[in-house]
Amino acid sequence: MAEPEFEVRLARSAADLVAAQRLRYCVFVEELGGDGALVDHVNRLERDRFDPFCDHMLLIDRTKNPDRVVGVYRLMRQAHAQEAGAFYSEDEYDLGPLKASGRKLLELGRSCLLPEYRGGAALFHLWSGLGVYVDTHGIEILFGVASFHGTDVEALAQPLSLLHYNHLAPEEIRVRARDFQPMNLMPEAAVDRRAAMVQVPALIKAYLRLGGVVGEGAFVDRAFNTTDVCLIMDTARMNTQRARLYGRGSAL
Repeated sequence: MAEPEFEVRLARSAADLVAAQRLRYCVFVEELGGDGALVDHVNRLERDRFDPFCDHMLLIDRTKNPDRVVGVYRLMRQAHAQEAGAFYSEDEYDLGPLKASGRKLLELGRSCLLPEYRGGAALFHLWSGLGVYVDTHGIEILFGVASFHGTDVEALAQPLSLLHYNHLAPEEIRVRARDFQPMNLMPEAAVDRRAAMVQVPALIKAYLRLGGVVGEGAFVDRAFNTTDVCLIMDTARMNTQRARLYGRGSAL
């Protein structure tokens, strides 16, 4: 089997956006059971009111089809949020500390890959493209909600408690969930780190390896069938080894 030939670029047309929304439907609706007010089940498109204001990063495997989108990231800078009236995650989190920091923000969202591309080089290519985007726009803080599947917080007590005790954001950038779900669901001494990490989704683990931290409290999103945490990455605090994960050289 031929190795994938990846291309990473931003969406350039309405057709590109539809391709991103169709992939998101496959993952977030069909696979994970999510829904939303603007989801188009007839045409199999996962979409919301923020899509027209954002940049959409596409990962394409050119070995199968020059236009086949196999991974996506939705990118929302402050200028985009001003046009839209808010960042997407402001429905779930009070972003006051981030917005008051005076630093350039980028919200990451709707990240997903087709199942056959998970656990390999695909995410690295997406992140390489993201690194170029960050450099191009002088981004200083990356943030966004990341999800655990399901809404049973008791079943997620181990990983949520681990994140609270070991990866809580510094106070000056610590956002707080609006519909507040405590994450310290068990005493710190009772957390089994190994068992907890087994439950942590791969994307959240990857953010933690990059030096990511979490806001205070989780948000239970019943419409999307997820329990969300807000991940924050301060580019100034990434050490050289972590920053290397972004790579260089992917053109957008």
